[in-house]
Amino acid sequence: MASPKIIVYQVFTRLYGNRCTNRIEDGTIAENGCGKLNDFTPTALKKIREMGVSHIWYTGVIRHASQTDYSAYGIPKQHPAVVKGKAGSPYAITDYYDIDPDLAENVAQRMQEFEALVERTHKAGMKVIIDFVPNHVARQYHSICKPEGVKDLGEGDNPQNGFDPQNNFYYCPGQRFAPYLDLYHGENEAYLEEPAKATGNDCFNNAPGMNDWYETVKLNYGLDYYAGRVGHFDPIPDTWNKMTEILLFWAAKGIDGFRCDMAEMVPAAFWHWATSKVKSRYPDCVFIGEVYNPAEYRNYLGAGFDYLYDKVGMYDTLRGVMCGYQNVHAITGAWQQTDDIKQHMLYFLENHDEQRIASDFFAGDARKGVPALVVSALLQQNPLMIYFGQEYGERGMDKEGFSGCDGRTTIFDYWSVDTIVRAAQRKYTLREKHLYDTYCKVMNLAKSQKAVTDGLMFDLMYANGHLQRQFAFIRKAGTEALLVVVNFDDAPAAIDVNLPAHAFDYLGLKEKTATAADLLKAQKEKLALKRDNAVRLELEPLGAKVLSFRV
Repeated sequence: MASPKIIVYQVFTRLYGNRCTNRIEDGTIAENGCGKLNDFTPTALKKIREMGVSHIWYTGVIRHASQTDYSAYGIPKQHPAVVKGKAGSPYAITDYYDIDPDLAENVAQRMQEFEALVERTHKAGMKVIIDFVPNHVARQYHSICKPEGVKDLGEGDNPQNGFDPQNNFYYCPGQRFAPYLDLYHGENEAYLEEPAKATGNDCFNNAPGMNDWYETVKLNYGLDYYAGRVGHFDPIPDTWNKMTEILLFWAAKGIDGFRCDMAEMVPAAFWHWATSKVKSRYPDCVFIGEVYNPAEYRNYLGAGFDYLYDKVGMYDTLRGVMCGYQNVHAITGAWQQTDDIKQHMLYFLENHDEQRIASDFFAGDARKGVPALVVSALLQQNPLMIYFGQEYGERGMDKEGFSGCDGRTTIFDYWSVDTIVRAAQRKYTLREKHLYDTYCKVMNLAKSQKAVTDGLMFDLMYANGHLQRQFAFIRKAGTEALLVVVNFDDAPAAIDVNLPAHAFDYLGLKEKTATAADLLKAQKEKLALKRDNAVRLELEPLGAKVLSFRV
């Protein structure tokens, strides 16, 4: 039986449902509006599901630092000097046990609205992923929603010790927080923090710079950075218990997995401890790790992660091929680097950290991402992730406020996403509609074709050294086979794809003339399948063929 192919649709929750088109640079929530949890209606969720999506990652649902004042609801106000942008970063958490009030129709009912969203998502046939941000919190972290009996982070710390295994934070004793920024930021009183806490990106002094994560503080998992990262894990550090309880709190809400931010900045020993505790109660809960160091991949998989970002391997390679500064044969090298753990690598072309394919900083044209999409979706059984708006060719070229014009969709500002707004109103262009249809086809093929979900893969490139802008491989399960060929060139290509005898032996193919159906075009082609012979194929500019035949 075929294994389910995981396809994650990442939505930046605050932006997805926002239909306000004022788009005032550095605008307030009153000026620019904000999307809500309730915008994910059964109809909206059904449309996402129809794309082939199995999991929705709702990004930014836990309460984080913001310049919007919700003190009327008993929510502590944040000092704007330590908040990036009017809306704030969703990775500067202010209360791990709370839902962000920006996302609620009724602020007082924000947790109930989230619980209803989880239920709606499940009814729509999809699973729910949320962020777990384990490495750092907002500078003014204070939980008002923690369960009874739970002590707040830092509540029992001894700030006179720069490091103590049972402290939740790292400190700079006797030093006031003095970063290179305006500590007033329009307020009558300056932001005060004394002693200063270490900053989230491992800045262990009291003066982080503008490019540091100055709005966050580093959590202490028992690693003594002042003594060269010596671990003190016995007895179990207090932070381990508190963060594991937070994971269990959200798992009890019915969510199906966590995307763990900057997972490799937290020791693998903690992950082994925490994931085993969560999975003992919730065995189907998945952990996706943002890990960028390939030397650590197997270490973190051994610590309980189900999937890891394949960023410095497959993402960087496909980006290089799309932009023309890497050869297609580099794709072979990218998958071979993780061949022993291939089921655990998460492929993606966009997310909230990366530039949009269609931006001027990347490929400049969303169509250049189609060959890479086909490779990402069909090459292996592993998960694929899509970022909302990617399917319409969102360019990310707005200058929103704190987030300047950088080819990314802002995570710091109140804004709306042009393609998503127009798509909701069915005002997309023909090119956008065609791209959307292509994404839907490819993602649904990835989910439905047994050769993809359960099959073997044979990379044909070692026998096709003459191909410089085209990539070819075969997938096969049982009597079903797919010959997949993509064209990264923006010109049409007529190519000969060599089929080595080794492919026939490895996959159990028979020499024959097969009638193949192109699953992307609803067309048929004759394939002369012979050992060490070539098949002639014609490819459209930036096009792909997924040729299905029986063996």
